[in-house]
Amino acid sequence: MIPAFREAGRVGEVVREVRRLGLGIDVVVVDDGSGDTTPDEATRAGARVLVHPFNLGYGNALHTGYCWARRRGYRRVLQMDADGQHEPRMLPPLLAALDSGADVVLGSRYRDGAPPKSSLLRKVGTRLFAWVASRWTGTPITDPTSGFQGLSARALALVANDGFPEDYPDADVLVQHAKAGMKIVEVPVTMRERKGGVSMHRGARVAYYGYKMLVTLLLLPVRRATPLRRRDTVARLP
Repeated sequence: MIPAFREAGRVGEVVREVRRLGLGIDVVVVDDGSGDTTPDEATRAGARVLVHPFNLGYGNALHTGYCWARRRGYRRVLQMDADGQHEPRMLPPLLAALDSGADVVLGSRYRDGAPPKSSLLRKVGTRLFAWVASRWTGTPITDPTSGFQGLSARALALVANDGFPEDYPDADVLVQHAKAGMKIVEVPVTMRERKGGVSMHRGARVAYYGYKMLVTLLLLPVRRATPLRRRDTVARLP
């Protein structure tokens, strides 16, 4: 699954790289209201494309893909970005970890080799949330913001629900996985520099991300599902 927003000129090659691996997996691109040729390029490259009518946010794009996969009975989901940072050749190690019994596999850019360049603020934030996630989950986590992941059927059932974050699902979702008894592991991956486009973690959004994630993590001990609506009205199976 590849969430994409305005990734024309990049997403097609990402899809082709995945298909050239010959892993026999289905490739689904969730276009988050790009308004450019992103969905067309993904389709021509051989992906199934799900299109939002307008931009709903990264978390919503992931949630659309999760619900689509669960309703169709998929037992495992791999997810990666559309900007070319995530190398498709790193997908087999994620699959191997799922085959070995993991429920959530994180592709960590900090486990092996030099990570891509990033701002000082983002580096500090990553280390802070890595420490928090490690304490909460009881598992050493170095890259809680990685969008390069693998999910088992159990993990997929957990994230395909109405409470999934709409914007930045990161450390808070990992904590929820751990609280539900999921096995979380990291595998080392290498990542490339962005091939273009604009990062969702930029400018004032970095400050908002930090604020939002801190508040969410602080409220996790007391957070409860709302009694005012039916459970999983969007994601429930037919």
